[in-house]
Amino acid sequence: MPRGKHRRPRTNPLTRRVIVAGTGTAALALPLMSATTAGAAESSAATVGSVTYTTKKGDSLYGIADRYDAQGGWKQLYKDNRKAIGDNPRLIHTGVELKVRATKKVSSPAKTADQASAPAKKSSVAQATQASVKTFPDNLDGWIRNALDIMGQNGIPGSYEGIHRNIMRESSGNPLAINNWDSNAMAGTPSKGLLQVIDPTFASYHVPGTVYDPFNPVANIVAACNYAAARYGSIDNVNGPY
Repeated sequence: MPRGKHRRPRTNPLTRRVIVAGTGTAALALPLMSATTAGAAESSAATVGSVTYTTKKGDSLYGIADRYDAQGGWKQLYKDNRKAIGDNPRLIHTGVELKVRATKKVSSPAKTADQASAPAKKSSVAQATQASVKTFPDNLDGWIRNALDIMGQNGIPGSYEGIHRNIMRESSGNPLAINNWDSNAMAGTPSKGLLQVIDPTFASYHVPGTVYDPFNPVANIVAACNYAAARYGSIDNVNGPY
């Protein structure tokens, strides 16, 4: 606001009624903003702050960063918590407290007392319907993200980095890749798809809700990660042929 030589008008703190200097008359009445109004205004704005998150089984830095829309993504999350995590960002132990630079959007008004006391009702059908409306690009990045979303719903551990690393080694990102020369192929069960899964493994670890086709990129990733979780604890722990 530019500086001026005029005397500043005095205000009545109870009514915010402006008293014009020298006249004693009211020129304008401004109602005070109530605490409720102020709170509603604050709740509609986006807030950014630090969140303490305690890791649990199946967590990955990518998943945590994505959940909280962390500033700087998983790399910044790792940088901020490297001392607690250790030298391997892919190996996340349970019970570790992480500081997350979270971006949390608060858009709904505060609940009433009745709403707060009422139990939440959200069926598994509603959750599945919500998940089904998500869309992902039809490329390697989208396939991995889609798979991670399904894995999260089914408690299958794994990170973007672990999946991507193994895909690039096994198929170079080609969902139609097939191995017709190794021992599996000689036995009549060639390895197929992004993560080179043989048919018996795909049948055993296929996750309902995904396409029953080992060449389908998302179904292939989810089944392979489900198998890796059962045998190695997580696809993140796989660093060679499995």
